Amino acid sequence: MGRWKPTAAVAGLPDLIPDPYFIQTSTYVQRVQMYALRCAAEENCLARSAYHSGVSDISYRVLLRFPQRVKNQGTADFLPLKPHHAWEWHSCHQHYHSMDAFSNYDLLDAVSHKKVAEGHKASFCLEDTTCDSGVRRRYACTAHTQGLGPGCYDTYNANIDCQWIDITDVPPGNYILKVTVNPDSLVPELDFTNNVARCEVTYTGTYAVARNCRITSA
Repeated sequence: MGRWKPTAAVAGLPDLIPDPYFIQTSTYVQRVQMYALRCAAEENCLARSAYHSGVSDISYRVLLRFPQRVKNQGTADFLPLKPHHAWEWHSCHQHYHSMDAFSNYDLLDAVSHKKVAEGHKASFCLEDTTCDSGVRRRYACTAHTQGLGPGCYDTYNANIDCQWIDITDVPPGNYILKVTVNPDSLVPELDFTNNVARCEVTYTGTYAVARNCRITSA
């Protein structure tokens, strides 16, 4: 079954777009011991190798951290498909996640474009973090009202849990960081061709530099 494709004439729909420059300004590498990643491990935010029997609390993971800011530039609210009684309570982080997949994070080889590492399908707690001038915030991260209104931004700083890709098993080299919002296109939008941000990433084994971040169609 093909993906639903709206036409330009359709009105009254949200339109999500990630901010590529926001990603570029604060991408960095961090080494973190497993004892500090217990909540993240519970939410499957780490690579498969983190769950092997030989991994202990003092074992280190290498994380490619980056922020994300998503704007709804459409004409209607972006709302979770699930009714609020079906939202998932995350006790470790003490909030409800209203979507199974709001964003995908992938790290691709710069030449072959094959996936070398991925973040989990981030099921975020949607809210109007900030809004354009003259636009009122209407959604917060609560048990009953989550969403993203037109003219508003949902922002995730690089230092929060799961805002990363676990690159412990990735060798130094050149890569592409791919961030996709509404990745399965389950929530209808005015335009799906602006849902992906890509950055060129050079990873030295010690630090990473992101550059040339931009919106792409896929």
